[in-house]
Amino acid sequence: MNSFRFNGQTGFYKGKVRDVYSISNKYLVMFASDRISAFDVILPRPIPFKGQVLNQIAAYMLNATTDICPNWLITVPVPNVSIGKKCTPFQIELVVRGNLTGHAWRTYSSGKRILCGATMPDGMKENDFFPSPVITPSTKASEGHDEDISPQEIISNGLASAGEWETLSEYALQLFERGKQIAAKQGLILVDTKYEFGKLGDEIVLMDEIHTPDSSRYFYADGFEERQQKGERQKQLSKEFVREWLIENNFMGKEGQTVPAMSNEWIDTISKRYIELYEKIIGDKFVPIKLSDDETEKLINVELEKLA
Repeated sequence: MNSFRFNGQTGFYKGKVRDVYSISNKYLVMFASDRISAFDVILPRPIPFKGQVLNQIAAYMLNATTDICPNWLITVPVPNVSIGKKCTPFQIELVVRGNLTGHAWRTYSSGKRILCGATMPDGMKENDFFPSPVITPSTKASEGHDEDISPQEIISNGLASAGEWETLSEYALQLFERGKQIAAKQGLILVDTKYEFGKLGDEIVLMDEIHTPDSSRYFYADGFEERQQKGERQKQLSKEFVREWLIENNFMGKEGQTVPAMSNEWIDTISKRYIELYEKIIGDKFVPIKLSDDETEKLINVELEKLA
């Protein structure tokens, strides 16, 4: 993706999968690129329409939760770009878990019953529902891996005040409940997800993408109970299939390992899976749109002029 020049541009940041332009130190222009990462590594080839899929799911979910809490999004000028308010981020992610899956299950199966200050009851099987959703926060590492942290440590380390933490955790649980309701209408279970928040003045604001397959895990509701009773793997909707392919090809992001070659067929498969994710989560047909860099720049500048 080319670097663009936007009216009032004051900064640029290239993340693993997103390119972010600061405008007048008040707004962000956030490109969801077609880059794909796994195990904290950017894979060598982009996935057609992945950025559009994620950006449009995120915008749909942000617009569906504005009654719960304010969020950063202002407009989506082109399918893979969002313009929003620049906030001061909390250096934590709020991971909400409805089921005993992934990192929580690995912790549980090692014999531990407390994760990030949250207690997990005895007698649970992998993928079982928690009695009620739990929040297992992590730090936001600028480099390397995020680390588990408890609410007490968040407050004592000054990452959020006690009052802020109360608001953050209330928002996160309400957002998760809404996400579960939206998923249920589509025959899905929202298993776990993460939320990021920032401050705009004194106001706490929801940032970033929410309820996308890159930040969340979904199970198919149909047959869930039968699979649990038989001890079978749950059918899931997430980018887990990419991680599984990498593991099968002996890559987990460790030193000395090489990313396996990605064939055109495999790239096409991943792209189709992302489009399927969109259609299943949103319940609408996906319409792929490709714009030139000139068209993209022009449409974004039109929106930025309205904000100036």
